[in-house]
Amino acid sequence: MAEKIMDFDIATYLKSDADVAEYLAAAFETGEVDDVTHALATIARAKGMTETAKSAGLARGSLYKAIGDGSNPTLSTLLSVMKALNVTLSAKPKFAA
Repeated sequence: MAEKIMDFDIATYLKSDADVAEYLAAAFETGEVDDVTHALATIARAKGMTETAKSAGLARGSLYKAIGDGSNPTLSTLLSVMKALNVTLSAKPKFAA
């Protein structure tokens, strides 16, 4: 019997706000816009794109466009989506002592 291999989907493991925050923080640590937007899209999918868009004050299509592949959302959009996902943005020194 052949083994059935399924694609890994991190969205199924993002159950709590702490899970979401940790996943998004790891994306921010890479310093790559694509990593952050991919993480935001994954989290929004896990929480429901329609609900996330509504909470962020965006049309569903606008949310897809804002955090889709190759996107570069404005800071305003980024903060709106993060607020809808119940996470905040913070800063820390790059090389903490």
